[in-house]
Amino acid sequence: MNYQALYRTFRSQRFDEIIGQKAISITLKQAILQGKASHAYLFTGPRGTGKTSVARIFAKALNCHHLQDGEPCNQCEMCIAITEDRLEDVLEIDAASNNGVDEIRNLRDTVKYSPVLADYKIYIIDEVHMLSTNAFNALLKILEEPPANVVFILATTEVHKVLPTIISRTQRFNFKRIGIKDIVYHLKDILQKLKIKFEEKALYTIARVAEGSMRDALSILDQAISFTEDTLTSEDTMMITGSLTRDMMDRYMLAVYEKNVEKSLKVLGTILEQGKEAKRFLEDMILYNRDLLMYRYAAQLVTEIRGVLTDTFKQLSIKLCSEDIYTYIKLLNEAQQEIRLSNLTNVYLEVVTVKLATSSQASSIIKTWENDHKGLESLREELSQLQNIVKNLQKGKDIFSENRLVNNNSSKSKADYKNPVAQIHQVLLSATKTHLTTLKKVWPDLLNSLDARCKAMMKASEPVAANDGQMVVAYDYDILAIKASKDETLKQVVRNNLNKMIGFAPDLVIVTNSQWPKLRRAFIKENRKKLQLDKVDMTQNIVAKDYKSFNKDADIIDKAVNLFGKDMVKVR
Repeated sequence: MNYQALYRTFRSQRFDEIIGQKAISITLKQAILQGKASHAYLFTGPRGTGKTSVARIFAKALNCHHLQDGEPCNQCEMCIAITEDRLEDVLEIDAASNNGVDEIRNLRDTVKYSPVLADYKIYIIDEVHMLSTNAFNALLKILEEPPANVVFILATTEVHKVLPTIISRTQRFNFKRIGIKDIVYHLKDILQKLKIKFEEKALYTIARVAEGSMRDALSILDQAISFTEDTLTSEDTMMITGSLTRDMMDRYMLAVYEKNVEKSLKVLGTILEQGKEAKRFLEDMILYNRDLLMYRYAAQLVTEIRGVLTDTFKQLSIKLCSEDIYTYIKLLNEAQQEIRLSNLTNVYLEVVTVKLATSSQASSIIKTWENDHKGLESLREELSQLQNIVKNLQKGKDIFSENRLVNNNSSKSKADYKNPVAQIHQVLLSATKTHLTTLKKVWPDLLNSLDARCKAMMKASEPVAANDGQMVVAYDYDILAIKASKDETLKQVVRNNLNKMIGFAPDLVIVTNSQWPKLRRAFIKENRKKLQLDKVDMTQNIVAKDYKSFNKDADIIDKAVNLFGKDMVKVR
């Protein structure tokens, strides 16, 4: 029997051929080129990610006399001998079967001898975590005092079982799971070399089942090639891996979405009749729902993972809300935990199917909310108004037309805003024209700096008075004044942005445009005497020497102009 498995036939022989571990490959090549090879390395990571392959390539690169940019030539006698596993200076030891202290002591005795043919004697110890404690201690002694021209490469899938004292004496490289796209690319390259026709969807199925292991992917591909007759199809790989076909998952989830319990159970029965395992069924359905959720927010990412997407899948991702998908994943995961200790796996699948088809977390939340809140319709109307504001802002339209004002005034959800008179008067007592002018100049820039929601809230407003700590902002509509007065996030954003623009961050005191003239007149009337006797000029902050020489009416008019600006003052 001369046939050799694909994972051995297409084993990487150069650093550049290593799939999914680019950083590690570059680091090791540079170490060889710079003559900085360490005496001990620790390769950790999941199975089938290239740990022993990289170790063999590194051993060839250390001993090759015809290096090409840090890569072994793979043509000299030394490289060929290492590739064919017949160079006695490069030893690969399986720690699972040689885990005793005696084996490591024998290793310690042979390490002190110089290499026979190669420049470096390389010891590759696979699954090093299987060594016993005494064996680890014996190995530690070797690593503490390594002989010249000896390199240890330790490989493990369970680094937490390796003694910290061993780890601290090695250069550690963490091999990551290989991405689905990288696996598919490599499988495609192999099939093209073998001149075998294939469907790309089939390769995505293999890559997902392999779970980041290239060796597992090649083993599955080897099996699928033997199974297929002419072209490697998606159905072939589904059959080989025991995975659910896209059609099966689509029909099952569609029945669940329709809340059709009978149809859901029939689809489940069909799936089980075809010999699908309960464990694989639950895994596939969890991943399917995960992809539904991700497709709502990152469609391109899911397309790269799953390959071609069906129309049913796309429709379900739109129709199902996130809360429902969360519930489905939770129920499926619970069933996955329960079947581990049970022989009646099909019963649990039937039970979870009924739960899925009869549960709706989102509907339950909405129903409860409707029962507990009598003002739902009013809140919906207000939400609709705000949504229209944002939509019209994006279109560049006038969002506050006269018709909208009439509709708001006649709406059932109308609410009168209570202006904070005391706060407004407090601001006006120390307000200056300088502060107000500064704010008006930067107001358009402020609106442009806000996000869509905040911009919609501030669009129908303008500053009408200000001092260095507060500003009075007049709103066109009561409903927006109410919402803005309660929106602490909005206030904070406005303060922060103003602080960046003009160097001070006044708090918002909100008033309605309809009430502002009345409040302004009332303030002037109530504070007439105080304005006359005040010793501080509101514009220049200069103390006046003699207010008695001022004409009474002219003084009040000047004060009003300084406070509100000449455009806002009309003398009658």
